[in-house]
Amino acid sequence: MLRVGIVGFGFMGRTHYKCWRGVEGAEVVAICDVNPNIVKDTKKAVGNIGDAQHEVDFGSLKVYSDFNRMLSEEKLDAVSITLPTYLHADHSIKALSAGINVLCEKPMALNIADCERMIAAAKQSQGTLQIGHCVRFWPEYAKAKQIVDSGEYGRVVAATFQRLGAAPTWSEDNWFLDEKRSGGMVLDLHIHDTDFVQYLFGMPRAVCSFGVKAPGGGLIHIVTQYLYDDSKVVTAEGSWQMMPAFGFEMSFNVMLEKATLIYDLTRELTFRVCPAEGEAFVPEIKKGDGWFLQIAHFAKVIKGEKVEQVTTLEQSLNSVKIVQAEKESVAKREKVGLVDSGPVV
Repeated sequence: MLRVGIVGFGFMGRTHYKCWRGVEGAEVVAICDVNPNIVKDTKKAVGNIGDAQHEVDFGSLKVYSDFNRMLSEEKLDAVSITLPTYLHADHSIKALSAGINVLCEKPMALNIADCERMIAAAKQSQGTLQIGHCVRFWPEYAKAKQIVDSGEYGRVVAATFQRLGAAPTWSEDNWFLDEKRSGGMVLDLHIHDTDFVQYLFGMPRAVCSFGVKAPGGGLIHIVTQYLYDDSKVVTAEGSWQMMPAFGFEMSFNVMLEKATLIYDLTRELTFRVCPAEGEAFVPEIKKGDGWFLQIAHFAKVIKGEKVEQVTTLEQSLNSVKIVQAEKESVAKREKVGLVDSGPVV
């Protein structure tokens, strides 16, 4: 039985709790959160997808407010790090140094230097470190990746990705809106699509981004074109500028030579393949959401089962690199190169 701890018990921590409870051969035995009212406040969590208001059996959990104490007193096989982004590196490194396997929420860290520290700690540890890029596991996105890689409908001509919602105000003391702690909209929200673009097509040669800043100065809306050596056109748009009544949209359109792949969370029929000939159809996909599927995958990895490699630490670092280049592009109002393949034109 895998003994699991969860560090940070906000919306995402409670989501991990629910997912771990669905993994056969795993048991959440401890949580750590500095909030002294965590039992009462558990019922208040909300988010973009789902509301994390499932039952938490606190009677089966040891509740800690000190992470070091939890690591020393509990015999844990794995921890989920679901803390604000600025805390990812130090807490992941502490757990890895104790020989514990770590599933750390995305983004990997606020900056490249912290990502590199985490990778170095993982290499020196007996534990495994995985970053929670759940969109790679999201059934519709995973199926799109499978279809593109198969070549069945030819090459990708163009692709667009959108992730749009109101500014998140449900976090403890609004840490999401503090760029020094969350990295802001681009690193917290938009990175989902940035990472999936990398997963689908590899590292772009350069990015060209345009953005809108909030009154406080942080980016609230971004549109990026990812430039590759071939002729395909790839763009992604992220926003915290939508009004609350809008809700939340995550969507993509992938245009291949012989088909169009469509996904839109807001549609009644969310996912379709539209081939050049014949009627549109809904392909078969895995059951569950990306959060559960990534945690189930991580559990198999640390049990030593043979599974397909979906993400690497270097790719997680590269997603942070791409986002940093996007922010630089917005600031300079020019293309910013990523791959050393000559001048960016």
